[in-house]
Amino acid sequence: MTKLISKTGAFFALLAGLLASGGAWAQDAIVGQPVPGGLGLQPGVTPIKEQVHDFHNLLLVIITLICLFVLALLVYVMWRFRASANPTPSKTSHNTLIEVIWTAVPVMILVVIAIPSMKLLYAQDVIPEADMTIKTIGKQWYWTYEYPDHGNFVFDAFMLQDEEAAEQGLPRLLATDRAVVIPVDTTVRILVTAGDVLHSFAVPAFGIKIDAVPGRLNETWVHVTEEGTYYGQCSELCGTGHAYMPIMFEVVSQSAFDAWVSEQQAALLPEPGARQLADAEQIAR
Repeated sequence: MTKLISKTGAFFALLAGLLASGGAWAQDAIVGQPVPGGLGLQPGVTPIKEQVHDFHNLLLVIITLICLFVLALLVYVMWRFRASANPTPSKTSHNTLIEVIWTAVPVMILVVIAIPSMKLLYAQDVIPEADMTIKTIGKQWYWTYEYPDHGNFVFDAFMLQDEEAAEQGLPRLLATDRAVVIPVDTTVRILVTAGDVLHSFAVPAFGIKIDAVPGRLNETWVHVTEEGTYYGQCSELCGTGHAYMPIMFEVVSQSAFDAWVSEQQAALLPEPGARQLADAEQIAR
């Protein structure tokens, strides 16, 4: 019986280690997107995501210890108080010490969990002073992005079809025709709303998931520490096209971001001749 308990404990310890490692059974994790056979959470590239990982690992340890303890109690009770070994069961009840313990210990466990939980909730809810702002609008079934701090240009991002994604070497059902571009090591405030029904803006590598509600403006923030491409999806059942409105972020250097912004702003300006014609028409009116 002792060997059984020891082997069971070793199994749970191994399982906890694999889950905490973020996918020891899967291939090397690709930052920013899921992988086939992946086990655990996506690697994080923001301070919030790192806190999510730490909180997850803490809970995993606590839950594993609780499961082992309950399993040990069950095994002991089944062995110690089986009918053949205990033909005349005791009628003793209401053990004050045991009742105090099984009330006080769970309370202490919840207090231990509550402290990092409240810290994480506070970090997610309180937006630090942002370097720039992006507004995203969920629609059936695509996302619209606005850059109010950079000329207020707007664009829509639609999912690439399977053939298009394959040609560009991008992941199926995750790549979009246009990416949200932000600079690395920059605090970005993201305003989230919807134009029709409920959506949810979620990017696992950033540790963000926030509802997009028509007529309401929610906000979250990111501070990405590594350049790269990161993917997310709508996480609120929003209709028949729910599975086909992915999110694609490109995190680049500050110089590359400035160049991209200049391109977007230039695309908004009409040709000189067209501008003069528009001015003349305006005057004529």
